[in-house]
Amino acid sequence: MLTALGTVLGIGAFVAVLGLTATAQGQVSDRFTALVATEVVVEDSGVGDSEEPDAFPADADQRLRKVVGVRHAGVWWQVEQAPPLPVRGVTLPGESGKQDPPVFAASAGLMGALRAEVQSGRVYDDGHEVAEARVVVLGIGAARQLRVHDLGLRPAVFIGDIPFTVVGVISDVKRQPELLSAVMVPRRTVERLWGGPTKSGQAKMLIEAQPGAAQVVAEQAALALRPSAVERFKVIPPPDPRTLRDQISSDLNSLFLALAGLCLIVGAVGIANTTMVAVLERTSEIGIRRALGARRRHIAAQFLAESGLIGLLGGLVGTSVGVLTVVAVALVREWTAVMPISTAAAAPALGAVVGLVAGAYPAVNAARVQPVVALRR
Repeated sequence: MLTALGTVLGIGAFVAVLGLTATAQGQVSDRFTALVATEVVVEDSGVGDSEEPDAFPADADQRLRKVVGVRHAGVWWQVEQAPPLPVRGVTLPGESGKQDPPVFAASAGLMGALRAEVQSGRVYDDGHEVAEARVVVLGIGAARQLRVHDLGLRPAVFIGDIPFTVVGVISDVKRQPELLSAVMVPRRTVERLWGGPTKSGQAKMLIEAQPGAAQVVAEQAALALRPSAVERFKVIPPPDPRTLRDQISSDLNSLFLALAGLCLIVGAVGIANTTMVAVLERTSEIGIRRALGARRRHIAAQFLAESGLIGLLGGLVGTSVGVLTVVAVALVREWTAVMPISTAAAAPALGAVVGLVAGAYPAVNAARVQPVVALRR
């Protein structure tokens, strides 16, 4: 039983890995489709009119909203100044008051594309953009850093020497999580106060499309933004969900099958060691059989059969353990268990092969024992 334990663990890991990977594929596809498959990113390619560094027109959000299949769209970039803009919030006595979270220009449409969850207050809208209002929305990390808690008091933060009213705090975003630690200012306000994006901090646009429309939206985005200069944009559509699923499955298979292979090696070494010890302990038995007419192939077949049976037994038990593991995990996670029949059928045979390979060298040594030497021992 101890000899077969290594094979049990190896085959169990082998079956469980393939079963869990097949079971998880459907879950990966569902989660991918729910979020990533609706995301399109448009970047400034840096090609085109050098006199106009901002490739995105002022009404970029409104232009994209007119494209069929677009739910939300917004432009953002990090505000970079030399020296960097200091950001100050509510301070306590004895504190320096400089917390300096990053400052981002973000159009009103970006909040919807981020799927931002508002903790308190609200996000700014197109009216704030048109009025170039001095308002900000804080990510939850920036709000804690700047000690902004109660928006009922209409708190303000200073970016440089300019005060901005905090209108909202967002607690979570589904996309671009780095914005949770940032201060977001309306795009037109940033352009009026500090100018547009720089070459090192180029603007991007995030688009959330309706399910199934992302590829079509990606083809039309550049044309909707600048019909006369589509080369200024690099559009990144979502990858094919089937390709992503296959890549994830391949990575999981490679990782866990390597672990299963290590377990099988441990099991093979255990079988080989036990079989070798058995050859030494049963030398007199081998001598008697040889003296009674058994040939070398008979001795080798005996020890190969023993090691193969140990491997087969370990494979059967390991297959059962692996299948039960897949079913248990699927029940806990409320998934539909998937087990390839070929895997469950081939696993015991793999265990037998491991046993035969492990017992080959001890069997050859047993076959080489001379009858006279064996009886003398």
